[in-house]
Amino acid sequence: MQNAETRLFDGPIPPRWALRNPEVSLKYHLMKTELVTNLKRKATAIISALAQSRDPVLITQHGKPAAYLVDVETFEGMNRKMAVLEAIGRGERALEEGRAWSHQEAKKRMARWLK
Repeated sequence: MQNAETRLFDGPIPPRWALRNPEVSLKYHLMKTELVTNLKRKATAIISALAQSRDPVLITQHGKPAAYLVDVETFEGMNRKMAVLEAIGRGERALEEGRAWSHQEAKKRMARWLK
């Protein structure tokens, strides 16, 4: 049994399925985790700690990941980044499909609005 000083994460010992998947296992060990029952009982304390640390909390239910709890600023930042990435993806698809104009063509088409 590990003591609190040697544990890499602040949550329950990961279940066997997490140990079989190295990617999940690494995330599980490096991220603060809470049982859903702890979230129900200690929501105020968990949210206060989250607001201070701004590190996501993995919520587990029946020993499996169920949700991530993130602070508002982090969530809004992730949504802004996702919107930018989606716009870049739309632009790349337009280029692949030939729906893009050269600078000169765009200038010509926009001339009536630019005057």
